[in-house]
Amino acid sequence: MSALIEVKDLFFRYEGNVSPEETPFALQGVDLTIEKGDFVAIVGHNGSGKSTIAKHFNALYCPTTGDVWVDGMNTKEDKHLFDIRKKVGLVLQNPDNQIVAGVVEEDVAFGCENLGVPSAEIRQRVDAALRAVDMYDYRHHSPDKLSGGQKQRVAIAGIIAMEPDCIVLDEPTAMLDPQGRNEVMQTIRQLNQDKGITIVLITHYMEEAVLADRVVMMDSGKVFVEGTPREVFTHTCLLRQHRLDVPQVTELTAKLRDSGFDVPACVLYEDECVEALGKLLSQAPTAAAVSAEAAATSRETESGTADVPEQETILSANSVKLVYGSGTSFEKTALSDVSFAIRSGELLGIIGHTGSGKSTLVQLLNGLLKPTAGTISLRGKDIWQEPKKIRAVRFQVGMVFQYPEYQLFEETVYQDIAFGPKNMGLSAEVVDQKVRTAAAFVGLKEELLDKSPFDLSGGEKRRAAIAGVMAMDPDVLILDEPAAGLDPLGRDVLLSQIRAYHAVRKNTVLLVSHSMEDIAKTADRILVMNQGRREMLDSTRAIFARGSELAQMGLRVPQITQVMLLLRDKGFAVDTGVLTVEQAFRELLRHLTVKQ
Repeated sequence: MSALIEVKDLFFRYEGNVSPEETPFALQGVDLTIEKGDFVAIVGHNGSGKSTIAKHFNALYCPTTGDVWVDGMNTKEDKHLFDIRKKVGLVLQNPDNQIVAGVVEEDVAFGCENLGVPSAEIRQRVDAALRAVDMYDYRHHSPDKLSGGQKQRVAIAGIIAMEPDCIVLDEPTAMLDPQGRNEVMQTIRQLNQDKGITIVLITHYMEEAVLADRVVMMDSGKVFVEGTPREVFTHTCLLRQHRLDVPQVTELTAKLRDSGFDVPACVLYEDECVEALGKLLSQAPTAAAVSAEAAATSRETESGTADVPEQETILSANSVKLVYGSGTSFEKTALSDVSFAIRSGELLGIIGHTGSGKSTLVQLLNGLLKPTAGTISLRGKDIWQEPKKIRAVRFQVGMVFQYPEYQLFEETVYQDIAFGPKNMGLSAEVVDQKVRTAAAFVGLKEELLDKSPFDLSGGEKRRAAIAGVMAMDPDVLILDEPAAGLDPLGRDVLLSQIRAYHAVRKNTVLLVSHSMEDIAKTADRILVMNQGRREMLDSTRAIFARGSELAQMGLRVPQITQVMLLLRDKGFAVDTGVLTVEQAFRELLRHLTVKQ
């Protein structure tokens, strides 16, 4: 094998308003070689330099010092730019920055056309690429009518169709549902194995990183460890020091190993975890009775009621239907006959496959969209009963969008957070109090309030946007994928801040997410959407106990819950209501220490 990409002593700093000497380096002395046919995962916290180095691979960025070579061509030399970008395709983090055409199939064909691919071959490539990402049925749709996850699939298809020697994917699955992530990863793996395409995957999902041949860990613009997945994820403590985590199965078996149990070092996959745990449990045959009561409790929970008495309801939907583009060629029924009730003061998770109607639904709940049929009620009153008062509803039902940083527009962070409270007609003193309280909730330091929101890091922008909605003190706070694209520590911190806000404010919080692990750690109940309809509404334990049904809808349970379900299928009476690694660890200890 020969090197396709070589990085030699790479330093890079962004140009800014201050002198170069005052601008820190985003990349510091990086040396990296990617061989032809490699599948490399690059992992690191937000701001570690992952996306920056990715943009060097296809010459979007030029080194400040050092060199990047692509198949022998130096990216500093302008004469090589076309050939380099023909060899290295880049899928950006946000699909809206990459989609250029008004029809899906035309967008996927755009790159091929610029490469001079014959028309007949373009047709074949476009169809194959769209099928690979499960978007063929949407080939005649406008990208503007697609969900965020669907747009990302289109962007990936556009690069796949170009058939480059190397595909660099920057967080390509951040907005996809579990099945979508699995399909994209299978597609990536097939491109690598069957066609020999070199893959560079930038991801925050450790379950994706373990599928690579080699993992590169970055922090502060440097590579601090690299090797095979099993070599890298052995260093659990080191990774945590660098704001990263490991797969749940790796964490669980490491805890058992540290407690003296005989399990393999660095377990990476569900099946090998189940095999290892099965051997342990089979050595403690009397332990089956220990968890029988817990398992029975779990089954009782699964049969709990889904709906709530009317007096406990703050927000509800009654036979809601929404049709986009009614009467046009783009007509599409996004929601059909959706009914449910949301309890006052609860933290509700909303999950569903990409395009299931989640984002449409939450925009109906605060009056950004109006139902084609049916009603949305706030405290028992139809929010559209008096259309002129819909603005007041939006103060009571606050909404944080999928890309909350797009909500920023003021000169300073303080002014941005204060915008909502000011428009509510509050006094300057009250506005100031709400701004500072909201900033504290999301962990924004005082010194950041006077800065421009556009000078903040990605994570800080997201916190500022969320604070701007929190400052209005809504009775219902809706968060649509708030943790998407954040590193493990940033995600955990943000979710803990949301839980703390909910505990103090005691309002109602709706959390839309594709991460089953985030939902499991955060939500009291879960609303499951499927093909524009309400499919389930029950406690978090009860929903995730129905793993096979969720799988049929393109969803999955948390990895640790799946392990317990698989153990139950093997005949072990474990509690399948387990949602976290700590819960699984305690459950297994009850079995494994029964003889002692």
